[in-house]
Amino acid sequence: VVTWNVGTAMPPNDVTSLLHLNTGETNDVDVIAIGLQEVNSKINKRLKDALFTDQWSELFMDVLSPFHFVLVSTVRMQGVILLVFAKYYHLPFLQDIQTDCTRTGLGGYWGNKGGVSVRLSIFGHMVCFLNCHLPAHLEKAEQRKEDFATILHMQQFEGRAASGILDHDLVFWFGDLNFRIESLDIRFVKYAIDSNILSQLWEKDQLNIAKSTWPVLSGFQEGPLNFPPTFKFDVGTNKYDSSAKKRKPAWTDRILWKIKSPSVGLGVGGRQPSQGVLSVSQLCYCSHMEYTVSDHKPVAAIFAVQFASKADKPPVEIYVADEWSRPEQAVVRYKMAAGFHRSSWDWIGLYRVGFRHPKDYVSYVWARSDDGERCLEKQLCAQVMFSEEALPKGKGEYILGYYSNTSSSIAGVTEPFQV
Repeated sequence: VVTWNVGTAMPPNDVTSLLHLNTGETNDVDVIAIGLQEVNSKINKRLKDALFTDQWSELFMDVLSPFHFVLVSTVRMQGVILLVFAKYYHLPFLQDIQTDCTRTGLGGYWGNKGGVSVRLSIFGHMVCFLNCHLPAHLEKAEQRKEDFATILHMQQFEGRAASGILDHDLVFWFGDLNFRIESLDIRFVKYAIDSNILSQLWEKDQLNIAKSTWPVLSGFQEGPLNFPPTFKFDVGTNKYDSSAKKRKPAWTDRILWKIKSPSVGLGVGGRQPSQGVLSVSQLCYCSHMEYTVSDHKPVAAIFAVQFASKADKPPVEIYVADEWSRPEQAVVRYKMAAGFHRSSWDWIGLYRVGFRHPKDYVSYVWARSDDGERCLEKQLCAQVMFSEEALPKGKGEYILGYYSNTSSSIAGVTEPFQV
């Protein structure tokens, strides 16, 4: 999970260290959620396609696609953006994807402040990512609490599984939450940072204080703040604010999580670890001082989430030969799980290995066939064929994906094969 207030800056050329792509850690990472705040709302000049109108989203797709990450969902509210990526082979197990956004700026009319969320079922467990930009300034702590409560109250999703944010099995809450350091003067704060005695600042951090006093934060967890405050820097440097305002450094940029407590009935001390239990451990929580385009430093966290999978088979299984060397070999057979809601607008896309998002196909065929209905009733295979014109001209590695119109997601993928 990454959060970064980018301060309307243009993206830097390289974000590999921010995404931990050069450490080997990402080989194990399955899902990446990136929350941005204060993205420049101007329309991107070099529009690649109408789907993505900002350079930050383009950059993250470009950087992550060679590592087999595909954009699962994105939501934007003015300058607040949330992007969720996953390894392509997990896509069929990510279902019920929905987004929502809540404006809290100017009494709810302006989207410069507020929260955006992507929620989805991951192998049968309901997970919600919530990226927030809360009101600024030291004295606005109460307003931050009210806005957060409003966001939790307003966001509603369809379906019985988890209609509100806190109904999800796991919630990641992150963003520029704008909490400040109370009562200590700026000289002492800077001294504590320079001397690396950050623990002296923790008990005066407004969010730490609020965790024990605000019921709305009950159950939210956060790792230790072992990195220096991430705001406010002179742009282009690692120096804290030297302007006339001399803002006191603060941990404005945070990543928290909450596991849904087991259903009522167990005593407080008597939580039985059941089979379906979900556990989270934080492997890393750090800021990235090497980025200087904004007056905030980005913050990243890596989590290991353990749970029993509730889905062993994808909604659609696709069968294809190991290679297509002649046009007549471009045959695709597929089989749908019982209870899968197919639509006549479903299609099967041919994707280059390293594709960026579900609409980033080379070509597609509608997932219909003359004998399809009869076959599907009996859970047998249906078959479609790519025409010679639809096949790519050069050689390469490709993947087939079944796109479900009902769930707006990829419901089945193949292993890579040669064309």
